[in-house]
Order: sequence, then structure tokens, then C-alpha cells
Amino acid sequence: MANTIFIVDDDPTQRRILQQVIGRENYNITLAEGGPEAWAMLQQPDFKPDVMVLDLMMPELDGFALLDRMSSAGMNIPTIVQTAQGGIDTIVKAMQKGAKDFMVKPASTERILISIKNALETKQLHKEINRINKKSLGRFTFNDLIASSPAMDRVKALGLKGAQSNIPILIEGESGVGKEVIARAIQGSSTRSGKPFITVNCGAIPENLVESILFGHEKGSFTGATSKQIGKFVEADQGTLFLDEVGELPLNVQVKLLRAIQEGEVEPVGSNHPVKVDIRLISATNKDMITAVTQGEFREDLYYRLNVFPIHIPPLRERLEDIADLAQHFITRFAVEEGKNISGITAQALDMMTHYTWPGNVRQLENAIFRAIILCDQNQLDISDFPQIAAHVDGYENQVPAAPSPHMTGTIYHQGPAMIGESPHGYSSNSHHKNRIPDLLSQHTPDYGHALGQQIPDLMPNNLQAPQNAISGIPAIEQNGEMRRLEDVEADMIRMAMARYRGHMSEVARKLGIGRSTLYRKVNDLDLQ
Repeated sequence: MANTIFIVDDDPTQRRILQQVIGRENYNITLAEGGPEAWAMLQQPDFKPDVMVLDLMMPELDGFALLDRMSSAGMNIPTIVQTAQGGIDTIVKAMQKGAKDFMVKPASTERILISIKNALETKQLHKEINRINKKSLGRFTFNDLIASSPAMDRVKALGLKGAQSNIPILIEGESGVGKEVIARAIQGSSTRSGKPFITVNCGAIPENLVESILFGHEKGSFTGATSKQIGKFVEADQGTLFLDEVGELPLNVQVKLLRAIQEGEVEPVGSNHPVKVDIRLISATNKDMITAVTQGEFREDLYYRLNVFPIHIPPLRERLEDIADLAQHFITRFAVEEGKNISGITAQALDMMTHYTWPGNVRQLENAIFRAIILCDQNQLDISDFPQIAAHVDGYENQVPAAPSPHMTGTIYHQGPAMIGESPHGYSSNSHHKNRIPDLLSQHTPDYGHALGQQIPDLMPNNLQAPQNAISGIPAIEQNGEMRRLEDVEADMIRMAMARYRGHMSEVARKLGIGRSTLYRKVNDLDLQ
């Protein structure tokens, strides 16, 4: 979904210029002719611009007054202010009132677009930080979900209704669709917001420890029980207990789970005294529970106890509208974690992703973006960063960008091994070409030098008649006749490969036959950044 840029300026010429410049980058543009109109638009509940470009000097309601009103109303819209009067006092005052950047008219096209890009990236980072904080505090709500498709709107509506009571909820869906995220949103939207949210992966617990982990145990109750354990039910007291993959629970534990749900109490292993608990129970499964019940793998009475309020989460292939927002969310997160300057994804790569079936759902998308962030050497993810996805989508191939024509300098070397002696056929002997190593040995070993001069051209490719601008290579001997240092030759080789493959470091490493980490270390050691 394209970002919306809100332009507020009383000068019609300036509005038109900004609209043309910003509109070329496929942003949605909304215009306001002055402060009063802008304030009226900002008060509309369905109007939420991503960035505002605000003129400071306007009649009636100037930019400073509009920033004050926005601050008082709690509107956190990244704002770029601009004015023809660029004094230090003006800049400081605007920043103190909440502006994120400042431009002096007339600003260049590049300056405008970079400012908007930076504001959008900052907003995305703030949203991600806020989302992480809410999850850790148990206050994550449905408003924080990255889901705008109609299929997920139904899920959110059901989740909000279920959150208003203490009813047991069973979340169903394929692996990787985000069942735990929905469970956290239910808790954050309920009266238990901010209370403990305890997750138990029932399929990952050893069968002989399930009962101890869920209900706790007393010290010495079995071999290895060196201390008392309260159990997950007691940990979740006053909060929410999320039982993921509940269909994997052993039958003998299912009986005790049913009693704990019905009676609101648990009995730790080795104890004769039940412990009262007050929890909100949310379960999740990727299994067909009806089939599990009919096959005797899951207790029917427990199933009906858990399945009071079912919520089905559709797979990612049925809500492709969410892929763009999810991809941008993961790009922002992993780019920060990995220290990469990557701000988005190309339209071609995004189109490819919407034509993929995503059998692993959101989890697979997350891992694909993580891998692409590691591979990417540009500021946007492209098709070449998703080789595994491209291989499964018709009409897309994982292609390395075409190599550019070699950048020619005053020194040109032939393709192939270093030569000693005469130039091979097809190369000009003009001094400025310097396409061969000087015949330095002929004075002392004429026969050897002559032999080399005769033999090496036979080893050259047949295309020696190539034009001058197609010739490239690396010298092996200095102009004074001395051999070049291996480190210098290696630096030239890496430098040429980086230029040839347009900085695509994965391809550079493959062509040079070294690992990516080794390549980055050499680039750093040889100061080739």
C-alpha cells in the first residue's frame, strides 16, 4: 500500500511543485491550502497521513500553531517543515514543537525525497519498537496486528468479541499463520491486559515431563526433582495461559487438564493439596481435531471444553493483501538487527511474492525476508535476493544483474594470463595501451623470451580482435619491472569483480571462490569500501 504524503502550503505554485516531485515516486498525495483546512482534515478519523510536509509561514493558522494543535491532540505524524526563512531560531523552534526535519525553500528534488524517505523509515522503526514493547508488557492489541485483508478483519472481529469475556478460545490454523500473535492480541484487548502471558508448546515437551511442567511438582516427588516447581498454570495466575499445539498432549495428561479447567485448580506432582488458579485459557492447534477425536487421539470431553469459542486463521495464500505490509515489517526489523541499510522491496519482487503459495505461511515469509536481508547488497530487496521463491514461481528467474562494461582507464590489459615478450595478434602496440608486460627478459634470455612470446598468444581466446573498450585485466609487474605485491593484485581483483557485478557481494564471492565473510574481511582489510 502506497504511503500518503500530506502537503500543507498556502502557495499554489509550491503545492504544485511538491505534488509533481513527490507524486513521481508513487506516493499518494493529499493537499491542503492552509492551516485551517489542514486542521479540519486532520480531525477526520479516517484521515491518517504517513508524512506531512508543512509550510511554516501561512496566514490565519501558521505552521507553528498547527504543530501545537497536533501535539495537544496527541497526533504523532512525522512532519517536515519548510520555509523561505531558514534562521537557526526558526529551525530550533520548529524542532521543539515536534518537527522531524527542516527544509529551506527552494529545496532540491533529492533533498525533498530523502527527507520523506527518512521520515517514513523513522516512523516504521517507532512502530516496530512500540509493537515489541507492547508484546513484552502484555498490552499487544488487534490495532497492532499487521493485517488489513478482509479475511483477517473477520478474525479480528471475532477476537475482540472473545476478549470481552473469560470464555475458553481455540485458535485453529495451519502452522506458521500467527496463532500466538492472535492469542496475545486477545489478552491485550481483555481485562487481563498487562498480566502474565505464559506460552506452553505442548508438542515440544517430553511426555514424562508434561504433567510436571503444566501443574508443577514438589521437591523429591521423582528422581531429579531437586527443587519445587510451581508449573505453568500457577505462573499464569491472573493472566493468560496459551497452550500451543494442544492436540499433541498425551491422553493421560488430558484427563488432568480437563479437571484443571473445570475446577480452576491444579494438583502438583507429589502434592496432596490442590492449588487454586485464575487463568484465561487460549489453546491452538494445526490438527483436524474432529479427526483426532474420532480416532481416539484426543478426548472428546476435553475437545468440547476447549472449543467453546473457535477462531480459524486463514493461511497466507488466502490473504495475499497482507504480504506487502508484513514484508515491510520484517524488512524494518531484520535490517536494524543486522545493521543493513535496506529500506524496502522492489515492485517486481513484491509481485513475485504475491504469486507464491507460501506453504509455511507467515513464518516462511519471515524467514525468506531474513535470508534476503543477509544476501542483499543494495538498499532494496530484489528478485535475486529470493532465489528459492523465484524457482517456484512461473515467469521469474533468479538472475544476477548484468555486468556493466568495464570501466576503462589509461592502463588497459589483455584478457588472459600475463605475457612476457611480444604482443599477441590483435592488440595495438601503441604505448598508451600498455596491454602487455614489457619484454624485460629478452636482453638476458632472448631464446626464452622469444619462446614465451610465441607460445602464450596460442593460449589466448579466439576473440583477441575485441574492441579496445572490451579489454580488461590486472597487471602482474610494476612499470619498473618489479613483480607487484600479491596483496595489491588481490585488491585489484576484488575491486574489478565488485565493479563488474555492480557490488552484488554474493555473486562477487562466488566468482572469486571465497566465502562472503572472507570477502567482507578482505574488503575491510584492503580498505576497498
